Amino acid sequence: MPQNLPPKPVIVDTSKSEYTRLCPVPLTDVSLKDSFWLPRLRDLREVTLPSQYQQLEETGRIDNFRRAAGGLDQPFEGWFFNDSDVYKWVEAVAWTLATRDDPDLKGMLNEVVSAIEAAQDENGYLNTYFTFEQVEERWTNLKDMHELYCAGHLTQAAIAHYRSTGEDRLLAVATKFADHICGIFGPEDRGKRSGTGGHPEIEMALVELARTTGERKYLDQAAFFLDMRGRGHLGGEAYNQDHLPFRDLIRMEGHAVRAVYLNAGATDLYAEAGEKALWETLERLWVNTTARQMYISGGVGSRYEGESFGEDYELPNKDAYAETCAAIANVMWNWRMLLLTGEARFADVLETAMYNAVMVGLGLGGKSYFYRNPLAGEGDHQRQAWYQCACCPPNIARMLASLPGYFYSLSEEGIWAHLYAEGSAALELLDGRKVELHQRSGYPWDGVIEVEVQGEGEWGLFMRVPAWSEAEWSLAINGESISKVEKEKGYLRIQRSWNRGDEVRLELPMSVSMMESHPKVSENAGRVALMRGPLLYCLEGVDHPGVDLDEILLPSDTIFTTAFHPELLNGVVTIQAQGTTRPKGRVWDDQLYRPVASLSKDQTVEMTAVPYYAWGNRDAGQMQVWIQRGDRIY
Repeated sequence: MPQNLPPKPVIVDTSKSEYTRLCPVPLTDVSLKDSFWLPRLRDLREVTLPSQYQQLEETGRIDNFRRAAGGLDQPFEGWFFNDSDVYKWVEAVAWTLATRDDPDLKGMLNEVVSAIEAAQDENGYLNTYFTFEQVEERWTNLKDMHELYCAGHLTQAAIAHYRSTGEDRLLAVATKFADHICGIFGPEDRGKRSGTGGHPEIEMALVELARTTGERKYLDQAAFFLDMRGRGHLGGEAYNQDHLPFRDLIRMEGHAVRAVYLNAGATDLYAEAGEKALWETLERLWVNTTARQMYISGGVGSRYEGESFGEDYELPNKDAYAETCAAIANVMWNWRMLLLTGEARFADVLETAMYNAVMVGLGLGGKSYFYRNPLAGEGDHQRQAWYQCACCPPNIARMLASLPGYFYSLSEEGIWAHLYAEGSAALELLDGRKVELHQRSGYPWDGVIEVEVQGEGEWGLFMRVPAWSEAEWSLAINGESISKVEKEKGYLRIQRSWNRGDEVRLELPMSVSMMESHPKVSENAGRVALMRGPLLYCLEGVDHPGVDLDEILLPSDTIFTTAFHPELLNGVVTIQAQGTTRPKGRVWDDQLYRPVASLSKDQTVEMTAVPYYAWGNRDAGQMQVWIQRGDRIY
């Protein structure tokens, strides 16, 4: 059971991890008051979580627990891994209640937790699919049946519930199940069973359980499951990360969500043990992912087949898979890498994925979703209210609910600011001193960040300079421009003796950037994408009636203008530019090939780009991220 300390609602607790540089900040210490994230957190509480609860009820997912407890005489409903959707919802509600009380949500949560408690077997086992008819099949097909995966999500939900509410009733359920698992799996010479789960998740859950309870056996169990990979227990398939031992991996392969979850678990293990081979593998995989296998949105997993990573530079647009869950996994992995190192490159990927690849998965109304996230389309890909395989909706809910915990970290040197938004933070330094930060900013629409410090004494304030603004930032303290400041791995280190009321002003100019792909991303040859600050932009057909978006051309000397539209897509900055397009009537007809003709003067077209995360919230139609550039010949 938990150590004798009051719980704090932190996402990943590295406060006692020997091989990490940064410690987490509780969600309750950060209050967001901005126009971007605060409305989304409100919608999460008022719309998303209640509507998801209704979906969980209507699809029988919660009834499966009531059935397992003997309260319902009816068949099991849905997929064999449906328990995990309930657990992710529980985690999302727990993190939400940590920052704001809500009697209605609390009532729903207590009802679900009671159903989970009642469904557990006396020996600790808990999986509603295997409760009655399939009892003899327990633990017989780790490759496909997701028992360990569901156990991992139960554990993470239980830890969030404990840290947010102080109640240990669900944690007791998860701990009892984890003890059951530890009693079954382990070295064969100790009379246990070899094997590991086809869908990684249990690894990071067990590490966090060890951090919560102080029990070393859960850490050892996580290491055992990692070490069992690449030994043929799962058929030797890359899809299940069984093709090679983890420490021999050189690139990401197989099912994207599974692969990145496994990396997150391995990062947690490194944080506790400091094994050099683990770090070398994680660094190798991170470099290959970000340099060869990641979309400009921060999404990963390009192939429909197996929801998997493709070859290096295989990043199709219209046929992109880029599952929302994979983007969430990318945030989780980079957060852990950031905690290890304090290096801004990990926060850069986290921010890119969060704003673009994650948030695109949730509709602006708070109850419609994308499962996969292409970067081009013809209007046939639309948001849905739910999915039969509903892993993404409650996953994005738990990610959004935990968001305040990603803004700051602490170290012995001081406070680290990773993300920016209007709001405040009441922090306790590692030496016990209390400091408040009040941040004023219009981020992500505006790059001016003003931080008022309410605290005294000497310590460092580390402010991230995003990669997109690395050469153009400016800094002032109490109105005085600072030209010389130590920069440490992407963070400005402001080391000084602070007085109450000191003000720091960081300016990150937000010009529109034309981005290009590596030449080996063949589908993007001769095309550009538009970014402004952390946000990726796209064209939508609804803004360009009668125009084929794939025919729009942006000259290299295009002049961009921007404007904020409070009435559009819940309030967005749009990018306007004058492009060109093929004159009407100049068509190819039935010709597939023809001789190159002379240059033709195209017709001008007024182009409007909107943030990629907001696409698909209006009329169905074309969408395009990568736009043709330069002169075109016919």
